[in-house]
Amino acid sequence: MKSLTIHTLIITIFFFTISTSFASPPRLEDVFSQCTTDFKPSNPNFPIQNFTYTQQDPSFLTILNNYVRNLRYFNNTTRKPVAIVAAADVTHIQATITCAKRLSLQLRIRSGGHDYDGMSYLSTVEFVVLDMFNLRSIEFDPKLDTAWVQSGATLGEIYYGVANKSNDLRGFPAGICPGLGAGGHFSGGGYGNMMRKYGLSIDNIIDAKIVDAKGRVLDRSSMGEDLFWALRGGGAASFCVVLAWKIKLVPVPGKVTVFNVETVGNRGGVNTTELVLKWQEIADKTDDNLFIRLTLSTSNKTVKASFMGMFLGDSAKLLEIMNTDFPELGLNKSECLEMKWIESVLFWLSIPPGTAPTSVILNRIPQKQIYLKRKSDYVQKPISRTGLDAIFKVLLENENVTMAWNPYGGRMSEIPSTETAFPHRAGNMFKIQYAANWFVQGEAVANECLSQTERVFEAMSPYVSENPREAFLNYRDVDIGTSLNSTYEEGKVYGVKYFKNNFERLVKVKSRVDPDNFFRYEQSIPVLSSH
Repeated sequence: MKSLTIHTLIITIFFFTISTSFASPPRLEDVFSQCTTDFKPSNPNFPIQNFTYTQQDPSFLTILNNYVRNLRYFNNTTRKPVAIVAAADVTHIQATITCAKRLSLQLRIRSGGHDYDGMSYLSTVEFVVLDMFNLRSIEFDPKLDTAWVQSGATLGEIYYGVANKSNDLRGFPAGICPGLGAGGHFSGGGYGNMMRKYGLSIDNIIDAKIVDAKGRVLDRSSMGEDLFWALRGGGAASFCVVLAWKIKLVPVPGKVTVFNVETVGNRGGVNTTELVLKWQEIADKTDDNLFIRLTLSTSNKTVKASFMGMFLGDSAKLLEIMNTDFPELGLNKSECLEMKWIESVLFWLSIPPGTAPTSVILNRIPQKQIYLKRKSDYVQKPISRTGLDAIFKVLLENENVTMAWNPYGGRMSEIPSTETAFPHRAGNMFKIQYAANWFVQGEAVANECLSQTERVFEAMSPYVSENPREAFLNYRDVDIGTSLNSTYEEGKVYGVKYFKNNFERLVKVKSRVDPDNFFRYEQSIPVLSSH
């Protein structure tokens, strides 16, 4: 009887050994979740497991999709993150960094920007997304001169808060899209329709709170001036996680004046070519309080030009300036709309005055998503009449593509190109954004729109900056080069286009603060080869 018991025990141990040797290894997402849960210090009021979403969670795809702005990168074949940490406390950021490093996972940081090519939520290797949308507090100082803005706050939330706190007498120079998250928008430069008066967002940022690769929480004084310099225009995702920015508010008048004049073929007997020639002549040299964006598109086989402007003042003064600087446009008083600065935010969204409350800019999730492609250029010399005719011909042949020409000059020409990491200052007349949108899924439609964009972009090469052909970081464009390993030579290909001569300094800062290259993505700043 005893020998039978021993025999049974041996068989039991044998089968147990076989079964455990073939047991499935723990899933990476479970290991990551356990690591972050075990992280110390933690905040008992905000347990990280309540803000972590893995692919097994019913809410995972919803959380991922909420801040996807380009449907090209949200489909069944796109690699999904191991987990999304929707951080609600600084300890969540520290835990995510620590555990991603420990498990050799790449980190993608997302604060709600356009992210046209999806670099904040895509990777070709295993990765986690640190989503900042829960971190969106805005704290104003008593004098309403400054405010601390967390990275997940949207521009709409900032504008709405500033206007309400200041009785409409303060604003902040940033983008025209209220759904943009402050984190990425600010760190790439952050431009908008007050840049000729006040410069970029980064020119009005005086401090920042970050979490570095070691998990330390630092501000301007403890991070050092070189890193603070790099964060303003160099793309913070190459260096750290920005928790919050301290912004300097700017005065705005009680009333601003806006207008949008659209013309197809000609206006008042002046053809579109002549109007664009004149716009080039004055747009970067007119009164600093005036910003006129020119958009070129096509309508009924004809080039359509839209002159959309904002003046920090009343319509009488605006008309006086326009009649002197740009009489060819024939702007008249009936086309000028006076309104509060906060109301102008809705105007730039093409929302007719009086049809929606200003609180509409607090909407974080867009009503519809689209497929899109964006590219950028800088123009430093006027384009001739012959050149414009050639450009118009190309637009008519590629009708899905529009171009937005955004004027520089004013304050933009006064700030040295080395003042911040953003280099595109004096010498630039205007920046171009190329845009193609499509609304149906399908490879044929996508390829046609992408091809049209590329054809227009190539046709513009004789008229834009060269050596390098400059590009705007916040319009990240994978066509101009990528390097997931962030080698110096590969990084230089896109780095000099985004940063010109500031690239080398950015590499030095990167090599000092993140020598192991933890913070990296397809177009991040590389480390020096010796590291």
